Amino acid sequence: MATIRNHVTLIGNIASDKRITEFENGSKVVRFDLTTEKVYRANNGKIKNSNEWHKVFAWGNIAGFIEKFGEKGKKVAIHGRLISRAYFNPDGVKRTVTEIEIKHILGL
Repeated sequence: MATIRNHVTLIGNIASDKRITEFENGSKVVRFDLTTEKVYRANNGKIKNSNEWHKVFAWGNIAGFIEKFGEKGKKVAIHGRLISRAYFNPDGVKRTVTEIEIKHILGL
């Protein structure tokens, strides 16, 4: 049996308003952007900070939890897996996106 090694753990801030989609069968998906801070030493020796942006989403009970308690600016730890998918934008151009499907979330 193969072992799946697609795991992502990030600590960051909810950086956008939640986007909630409810389906006819009652299930929900919630999407938002998460930022994580990158700290590094620049060529001139000074410490610099920058933000990395991540697209994340969750289904089911986790989506409900985020809908109720997740708010822009809140610091969270998430654990999940990377998902890559393709779609066509309104102009008919094929786009690809890599997102993180949240399996666990913890408010910090």
